[in-house]
Amino acid sequence: MCARKQQGQIMSDGIFVGGGGQGYGEQQYLALKYANRHGLIAGATGTGKTVTLQILAEGFSAAGVPVFLADVKGDLSGLAAAGRADFKLHEAFTSRAQTIGFDDYSYDSFPVTFWDLFGAQGHPVRTTVAEMGPLLISRLLELSEAQEGILNIAFRLADEEGMPLLDLEDLQALLVWVGENRDTLGLRYGNISVQSVGAIQRRLLVLENEGGAGIFGEPALELSDIMAHAPDGRGRINILAADTLMASPRLYATFLLWLLSELFEELPEVGDPDKPKLVFFFDEAHLLFDDAPKALVDKVEQVARLIRSKGVGVYFITQNPDDIPEDILGQLGNRVQHALRAFTARDRKALRMAAETYRENPDFDTEAAIREVGVGEAVTSMLEKKGVPGVVQRTLIRPPSSQLGPLGSEERAAVMAASPVAGKYEERLDRRSAHEILAERAAAAAKEAEAAEAREEEMEAAEREFNAGRRYSGTRVSRSTAKPARRGDSFGEAMAKNVMKELTGTTGRRIVRGILGGIFKAR
Repeated sequence: MCARKQQGQIMSDGIFVGGGGQGYGEQQYLALKYANRHGLIAGATGTGKTVTLQILAEGFSAAGVPVFLADVKGDLSGLAAAGRADFKLHEAFTSRAQTIGFDDYSYDSFPVTFWDLFGAQGHPVRTTVAEMGPLLISRLLELSEAQEGILNIAFRLADEEGMPLLDLEDLQALLVWVGENRDTLGLRYGNISVQSVGAIQRRLLVLENEGGAGIFGEPALELSDIMAHAPDGRGRINILAADTLMASPRLYATFLLWLLSELFEELPEVGDPDKPKLVFFFDEAHLLFDDAPKALVDKVEQVARLIRSKGVGVYFITQNPDDIPEDILGQLGNRVQHALRAFTARDRKALRMAAETYRENPDFDTEAAIREVGVGEAVTSMLEKKGVPGVVQRTLIRPPSSQLGPLGSEERAAVMAASPVAGKYEERLDRRSAHEILAERAAAAAKEAEAAEAREEEMEAAEREFNAGRRYSGTRVSRSTAKPARRGDSFGEAMAKNVMKELTGTTGRRIVRGILGGIFKAR
């Protein structure tokens, strides 16, 4: 689908975005060579952003580039099915194709893999607590600076003691131990407030109630599964079901940022490839930056700046360009700007600033064009030779080849059953990790205390029996003379034995289980 006729020649190195008609500019192509230099799809609700996302996903797939995108509205599952001639917009689509010179327009389906953090509408997607790391989990839980510090201590201890943090149960167990041993740990790491530990635990409970616990665990997602190709060479389109996920917007944004960070960390440098290794679409991008701490925004900026050298293109989809921080916005070279509404002074300012970011076209006023373009139309600018932004053009977006609108539940189930990862992630694994290790150590400490108590009770019984025998023989023996071997005990030894006796009592066992039970022993 990426090879399109332009003035009698095949355009095989770019994705056809749209074209012109009366009053419009020339045909627009997104050059594959510069597709990893990121992009922006912006516009008010109902102006056609979703269809633009759909046709770009089609183009990348046809060019052999895998795609990962979030289906926020539930409409993009139609990529797995071909459009139909009996569709109500069939005539409008064919007419649009003729107008823009899309001569070989036809319907087609694309290779799709469905994913779902909750495992309902796609294959389950999981990561481990350790892989997500303290920065992103702090963002997910909306922790304060002090609480984030305690979380970092917990991660440090887990790493030093070789205890895997796989799921929320592991993290919760580790935080309990940190709280019980806060005085000892405070000498090394600084003050650890029991109130802060409790606050983190409450936030974990809220996340668990929202269904977030399901995304932590194993088997964790393998990046190779989202960078796969179909047997015919087309890139697979990975669709994350996000319509339910959007009820927890912070979870949505944090997960996608984690995935982007994993790509950045794991993929090798490739420089400037002829086409991307993967294209990542981040819909509702404003959720990533709303109330985000500076450290997180800096991390996103770093990833966006450097990940293109790994062959990954990132495309942000949002209503208004000013939803994106300026330093990140400046890195988005390929742009499709649908209509913006200017009802307020703030809207007018945003519209003016959006227009100023484009390379001016003397044929029309960019600000007016952004305000006036209709549904399915856009103001576009694509990178050209040497990565120079193209002159802004008014463009009619091409019609999609796949189905417009969602798949039915039976069709989705059939696609999932035929997926190359079917059955790989459905069953959760539960290997030995922090929770089990701490439980084992607590049980071992309790067992040791009970054994010590039993030995002490045996010694006391023997002593009573010995004293009873001496009394029967008429000899009066004091406790201090009953065991001559103990006369030489030092004061320290005597104190130690008394402490041990106390610890092996009923009260002592509770102390052992509560405090010593979780103490880290040498690996």
